[in-house]
Amino acid sequence: MFERLRKSKLFFWSAELLVIATLIFVSSKINFIFAPIGTFFSTLFAPVLVAGFLYYILNPIVNLLMKTKMKRIYAILIVFLLLIAAIVLLLVSVIPSLVSQLSSLASNMPEVFKSIEAWVNQMSELPIFKEAELTKYIEQLDISYGNIIQQFLSGLSSSLGSIVSTVASTTIIVVTAPFILFYMLKDGDRLVPGIKHFLPKKRQDDIVDLLEKLNKTLSNYISGQAIECLFVATFTVIGYSLIGVRYAFLFGVIAGITNLIPYLGPYLGLAPAVFVTVFDEPFKALLCCVVVLIVQQIDGNIIYPNVIGKSLQIHPLTIIIILLVAGNIAGLLGIFLGVPFYAICKTIAVHVYGMIRKDKMAEELALDFSGEINSSSSKEK
Repeated sequence: MFERLRKSKLFFWSAELLVIATLIFVSSKINFIFAPIGTFFSTLFAPVLVAGFLYYILNPIVNLLMKTKMKRIYAILIVFLLLIAAIVLLLVSVIPSLVSQLSSLASNMPEVFKSIEAWVNQMSELPIFKEAELTKYIEQLDISYGNIIQQFLSGLSSSLGSIVSTVASTTIIVVTAPFILFYMLKDGDRLVPGIKHFLPKKRQDDIVDLLEKLNKTLSNYISGQAIECLFVATFTVIGYSLIGVRYAFLFGVIAGITNLIPYLGPYLGLAPAVFVTVFDEPFKALLCCVVVLIVQQIDGNIIYPNVIGKSLQIHPLTIIIILLVAGNIAGLLGIFLGVPFYAICKTIAVHVYGMIRKDKMAEELALDFSGEINSSSSKEK
C-alpha cells in the first residue's frame, strides 16, 4: 500500500509543493542575500519597461525601412531622429497646451465648486432631502474650495520626499532608456538565436516557438494599444471641440491615456468632462457621453479588431478580475500591466500544456507501434 502511495501523483505533487514551500521559507530567512538582487532588478525595471514599450512601437518601422535594402543601423538612426522630432514636437506644442488648459481649469475650479454647492443646496430644498437633513451633513463635510486647497497643500508638503525621489528616478529613466532602446533595436533579432544555443536539443524548436508567440502577443498588444490611445484621444478632442466643451484638449488626452485600462477606461476618461459641465450645462454633459459612445463604438468595432484582433482571447470577466487584483497588488501600474502580464502567462501555460500533450501522444504512438511489431513477430513465429 505504501509503495502504491509513493508512486501516486498525489504523493509526487505533495512532495513538490513541500520542497517549494521549504525553499520560499529558507529564502525569506536569508533576505540579505536576495536584497541586492531585488534592488538591481527594481532599478532596471522602469528603464527596461519604457525601452521595451518603445521597442515594440518602433521595431516595425525599422523592419519596414530595412525592406528598402537599408542597413539596420541606418534604419535605427532614422527612427531615433523621428523619435527625437516627436518628443520635441510634444514639448513644444502638446505639453504647453496641456499646461495652459490645466492651469485654466485650476483657476476656474472655484466656479465649478460654487456650481456644485448651488446644485447641492437646490437638491437639499426638496422634501425628500429636507427630511433627511441633507444640509447638516453637507456642512459637516465642508466641501468648500478653500478647505480642498488646504488639504491638497498639506498632502503636497508631507509627500515632498516622494516627489524628490520620483524626479530622481525619472531622470535615471530619461538617461538610461535611450541606450537600452538602441541596443534592443540593434540586437533584438539576435536574442532568440543566442538563447537557442543554451537550450536542450530536444526542446529547442518548442521553446523558440514559445518565444516567437510571446513576442507576437506583446507586439500586437503594445502597438495596438498605442494606435488605440492615439485614435481615442484625437477623436475625443475633435468631438469635445465640436460641441464646445472647455478644456477639450486636456479631457481628450485624459480619455486617450485611460483607454489603456480595459472596460473601465472609457468611463474614467469621461468623468472629468462630465464633472466640469454637468452642474452648469447638463445638456453638454449628455453630449460628452454621446461623443465618447460614438468614439468607443468606432474603436471597438473597427480599430480594435484590426490592430489587436483576438490575439489575447481573454474573457471580459477575467479582465475585470485581473484589474481588481492587479490594482490592489500594484496600484495604477498593476492596472496598466495586469492584462498583458496575464496574456504572457496564459501563452506560456497553453504552450507548455500543448508540449506535454504532444509528448504523451508521441509516447502512446511509440507504444502502439512497438505493440504492433511484437504482435506481428509472434504471428510469424
